[in-house]
Amino acid sequence: MAKEEEQKPKEHQEKQKAQAQSIVRIAGRDIDGDLNIQDALMQIKGVGYNLASALSISIRDMYNIPKSTKIGSLDEEGIEKIEGLLKDPKQAKIPLYLLNRRNDRETGENLHLVGTDLIVKVKQDIDNDIKIQSWRGFRHRWGQKVRGQKTRSTGRTGATVGVTKKAAEEAQKAAKAPAKTAGGGGGAAAPAAEAKK
Repeated sequence: MAKEEEQKPKEHQEKQKAQAQSIVRIAGRDIDGDLNIQDALMQIKGVGYNLASALSISIRDMYNIPKSTKIGSLDEEGIEKIEGLLKDPKQAKIPLYLLNRRNDRETGENLHLVGTDLIVKVKQDIDNDIKIQSWRGFRHRWGQKVRGQKTRSTGRTGATVGVTKKAAEEAQKAAKAPAKTAGGGGGAAAPAAEAKK
């Protein structure tokens, strides 16, 4: 009877350990362990709906992990496999049009960057455009829209200039007009004339 009581707490602890992993770290990001694989992948910067869906199908086919599996229930080996696919989605036979860095400027390869790597690379691209003084670089430098959008009504910078209505204009004119004639017809000349007498 004592052996059964000892086994129950051990089993209970193992179940709690499996369920207790409420936060999982993937690609430098803390992810809620209650999300399924596709939704968890979408929490990572650089992974959208289409890529997350394709990766979850590849994970299901390659590693026999169902799409509905909670990310927190995976062991460290499963999480490492998912990170490996994120770093190189080409090994999962993901179509090239889902990658975010095709024909890279420096290497010419098809890459997919996620997290801080993506942020740093985009910043480097913008700095390079500014350095070579391309049209995109000038637009970035001036803080204007870069991709050919209209700028007449949106994307305005600087002080705001409101449109005054007719009633407001008339009220301002009325307020200014009495201020000029408030001293009477003579103004400051009348007291001066009295002082001379």
